Amino acid sequence: MSLQLTGIHHLTAITANAPGNLHFYTRLLGLRLVKKTVNQDDTSAYHLFYADAEATPGTDLTFFDWPIGRERRGTHSIARTSLRVGSQESLGWWKQHLASEGIVTGEIADIGGYKSLDFEDPEGQRLRLVSDGGKGGSHPWAQSPVPAEHQIRGLGPIVISVPDITNTEAVLARVMNMRKVRDYASPDGEGQVHVFEMGAGGPAAELHVAVQPGLAPARQGAGAVHHVAFRAPDEETLHQWTARLAEFRLPSSGEVERYYFRSLYFREPNGILFEIATDGPGFTADEPLETLGESLALPPFLEAKRASIEAGLKPLK
Repeated sequence: MSLQLTGIHHLTAITANAPGNLHFYTRLLGLRLVKKTVNQDDTSAYHLFYADAEATPGTDLTFFDWPIGRERRGTHSIARTSLRVGSQESLGWWKQHLASEGIVTGEIADIGGYKSLDFEDPEGQRLRLVSDGGKGGSHPWAQSPVPAEHQIRGLGPIVISVPDITNTEAVLARVMNMRKVRDYASPDGEGQVHVFEMGAGGPAAELHVAVQPGLAPARQGAGAVHHVAFRAPDEETLHQWTARLAEFRLPSSGEVERYYFRSLYFREPNGILFEIATDGPGFTADEPLETLGESLALPPFLEAKRASIEAGLKPLK
């Protein structure tokens, strides 16, 4: 069997308001802050990881905190992030819950094969709740303000926007071994969306590619997505992906040790940053599961700089 990615690992976006971001994603969306750390390449910035109760790979929505203006939307970008819930009834609960908090939503609709509900966070981060029909496991967080049966179960399909799919499709299919399974019309009326799946497929293992030549290129800022990461089960599999990118002469970062996982970064032909990340060792490498996210965690190679790093960070609450 060919080398396979097993799904979406995490997605990293940008906020210019870390305290507001923390409030929205933990108090309104009910996610658990499972790691409060810093951007390892820019230690002046928080890197906040939100996930399910057990910090399961495939449930992490993460944010870099940068003092930056709003993004300019457009193509050559990651355009929308889906989050899975267990049922259409949960979508109805979420529509009421978000409205009660002053969040404008779309209508519950069929989008790309799933019952879906679109909305944005206060900085314009484009989000979509999708019903996965309760397939697969879930790990509700007991301290979440959201009832267990309605909690977000993990990441769903990620939507990217490109002006031309030709070279992107070649990388997805020939290099990354994804399978093209269906198409649908973009709900915003801007072009067709092509669905690629990996591993066992399903909403936790899909990339949706919107072809939108009429849009100007995006410019990253608050409300934008920085990169999307795909799952490799272990380090040995990541080594195989590193060799595969080299075989296809696709430039990459080489393997990067992130302590909580090991990563490999590269850009697809339209410039969107992709990462392949290992499932382990995970966020309990330096904190007990019970107290994840309660204090600033630093990987061992940054520990000696803790005092200066902490001095440069603003309070989150």
